[in-house]
Amino acid sequence: MRLDVLADALSAIKNAEAVGKKECIVRPVSKLVREVIKMMKDRGYLEDYEYIENKRGGAIKVKLWGRINECKAIKPRFPCKLEEIEKYEQRFLPARGFGFLIISTPKGLMTNDEAKKKGMGGVLIAYVY
Repeated sequence: MRLDVLADALSAIKNAEAVGKKECIVRPVSKLVREVIKMMKDRGYLEDYEYIENKRGGAIKVKLWGRINECKAIKPRFPCKLEEIEKYEQRFLPARGFGFLIISTPKGLMTNDEAKKKGMGGVLIAYVY
């Protein structure tokens, strides 16, 4: 029984990176998992990904580059005001400008930098560096 699909997906990616694999299969897939993987690819942490449709709900085949040091879901999902983003960056990221937080805002998923530019808070979902 899976309780947190995002945490399972990120740990599968991290474990595949740790043993030096070039590809990883992530399943089950949700819209949240797809968006987080897309953000990771856009920021240069993943080479590519491909959605594979099957009878059990689909899977994502992720091509790895070996650039991920850590990626985890944040539990519990802390609510975060605009003024608190800096505090959480210091807590979860190793250095300024290194990695990113994923924040769920009313306008959709954003990185911590995008949320600061738009002046929005939200709920912390995950971090990657």
